[in-house]
Amino acid sequence: MKRLSLFIGAFFLLLLTGCDYFEKSSKEVVLAECYGKYLYESDLKGIVPENATIMDSIQLVNNFIDSWVKRQVLIHQAENNLNKEELDLKKQMEEYRNSLVIYAYESQLINQKLDTVVSEDEIEAYYEQNKENFQLRNTMVRVAYVILNEDCEQKEVFKKLMSDRDTLLLQNIDVQATYYAVKSYLDVDHWMRLDELTNIVPIEIFNTESFLKKNQFVCFDMNDYTYMVRFVDYLLEESTSPLEMERDNIKSVILAQRKQALIERMRNSVYEKAKKERAFEVYVGSPGIYAE
Repeated sequence: MKRLSLFIGAFFLLLLTGCDYFEKSSKEVVLAECYGKYLYESDLKGIVPENATIMDSIQLVNNFIDSWVKRQVLIHQAENNLNKEELDLKKQMEEYRNSLVIYAYESQLINQKLDTVVSEDEIEAYYEQNKENFQLRNTMVRVAYVILNEDCEQKEVFKKLMSDRDTLLLQNIDVQATYYAVKSYLDVDHWMRLDELTNIVPIEIFNTESFLKKNQFVCFDMNDYTYMVRFVDYLLEESTSPLEMERDNIKSVILAQRKQALIERMRNSVYEKAKKERAFEVYVGSPGIYAE
């Protein structure tokens, strides 16, 4: 701060030569004034880094003062062109503050009271009761695939392992793929969008349903690579999405419902408590309020 004070003194000897500067009191040096608003030396705290050169410091302070003046001019213009009701921001600020206070309290309540454990039985029950809401927008597949260099010496081994519908030896394939595959995916327990697969493996599919019914294993060469795909299961677009795909979404929905129920219980409890304590009174005869 000592460096800043010394700099301000030197700066204004250069910048304000021939100009008046203002002092509201002996303790507050005024650096600029605009429509009755004042910028003080203390407002520049933190503007100038300790390692800044004199020229850089002058530029930083000059830019800050210029920005402050332009802002005050804009505020003055806005205040002169808005009506009294538009200028009365007190109510808006109070509403905003109240919303923040309520949100903070409700967040604290949720963190302290919300039961975040969702059982598998709850998830399954919700799924069964709301199946109509789980409609697929894309065709989904469960697959394993490997991409090999076309001249890979283990091509036939991969072909035998990938095409055997009864003995899909994933662990063995995984070991082989580590050494020989350019890319592989062997997680057949998870669903993948068909278009995601075809972005990686360039299979030409003209009729989705017919293709998936007829092809459990696909192998072809293209652009110096050999592609092998083993289809384990599929679900066509607009069919019911499987539970394993919706489990996380259902859990989120259940937790959201619990949060809302918890907040509603809290609000009702607080209201009833205040009512019992006669903390409020409603005057039915007040203007704008009519009894039926």
